[in-house]
Amino acid sequence: MKKTGIKKMIIKILCICLCLAAAVVVANIIGNEANIKKTVEYITTLDAVTPADDVTVEKDADGFYTIITDRDLKIVQLTDIHIGGGWMSKNSDRLAINAVASMITEENPDLVIVTGDISFPSPFRASTFNNQYASTIFAELMNHLGVYWTVTFGNHDAEGFNLYNREKMGDFYEDEKWEKCLFLKGDESIDGVGNSIIRVKNTDGVITQALFTIDSNDYPKKGGGYDNIHENQIEWYKTMCEKLNEENKSSGNVNSLVFMHIPPVEYQTAWSEFEENGYKDTENVKYYYGTLGENVCCPATDDLFFETILEMNSTKGIFVGHDHVNTFSMDYMGIRLTYGMSIDYVAYGGIEKKGTQRGCTVITVKPDGTFDCYPENYYQDKYENPQKEKVTMQQLNEEFN
Repeated sequence: MKKTGIKKMIIKILCICLCLAAAVVVANIIGNEANIKKTVEYITTLDAVTPADDVTVEKDADGFYTIITDRDLKIVQLTDIHIGGGWMSKNSDRLAINAVASMITEENPDLVIVTGDISFPSPFRASTFNNQYASTIFAELMNHLGVYWTVTFGNHDAEGFNLYNREKMGDFYEDEKWEKCLFLKGDESIDGVGNSIIRVKNTDGVITQALFTIDSNDYPKKGGGYDNIHENQIEWYKTMCEKLNEENKSSGNVNSLVFMHIPPVEYQTAWSEFEENGYKDTENVKYYYGTLGENVCCPATDDLFFETILEMNSTKGIFVGHDHVNTFSMDYMGIRLTYGMSIDYVAYGGIEKKGTQRGCTVITVKPDGTFDCYPENYYQDKYENPQKEKVTMQQLNEEFN
């Protein structure tokens, strides 16, 4: 065969391969779009929540949201929902939707806060790079349920290979069509997207609690592991604490809670001290509930965020996600550190068959500025769902238990 004939054959084969690849891409997009439509249709068949008539939400002059009530405020923390959003993840996505809907309709909270990783758009498990698919599914679900909600970003919500970055996803959640979403992108001059506060006030205008949502970022520009809270974010937090106290000066300093995705290193420090003391309380550590099911995946280096929290004497509790099978809540140096119960059916291998870690965290914020929290496992009878899957209630950290 002449060289020209070989070249023509190679070109022909390449053209065929390119056409096949293009056909696969187009078919995949069509499949994913059809899946989103079908999933949203399914969501409309679920029960909605009857909202309370003694809680109102408005915006303050500085643009942040304020919740007004004279009673206990009930918050449900969800974390690491990990919706794939593609046709390959449709079964696990349906399980996640069912879990979220069942718990929210039963708990009927005043506010839902998701501490990161709503989406998990892995091309190998969800058949898509489009992280907005997963967010659309979740936002449509919350719109239908009719509960106030907000989110903090996790490391999987806007991966480098995804179609939309943090800024674009911030625009998505700020869209007015999500009627009860209280997400705000926050000050664009500081790092992260979604650094925000929600004031809780009584009808006399006194701030009884402040809820900080802080972007814990994702991966550091240099080195491996996970990122820290950046210096300008810490300064913003400090400034906001001072501002809240100034607003409330006739009624005393404002207590606050922080919601973020990646746990600060103090989660590891606290558990290690507890473990080294034979799983007993120490001078610095008071244990409440839960356990360590995997290593604390915190930043490789410390920042000064926790130290600033101690200095400001405002925040009394931090709520995180990220580590799907860690469930503990403990007081460390006067700050309650809590892992939210996770939802994930797809990110961890085999996690869909295990149930000890799956659920939500209920937080009660009281009018006097104090709070309490407790975990709720999804597989309780009170969370009714005829499609609830059967799982193994695995033992986490057997040495501790």
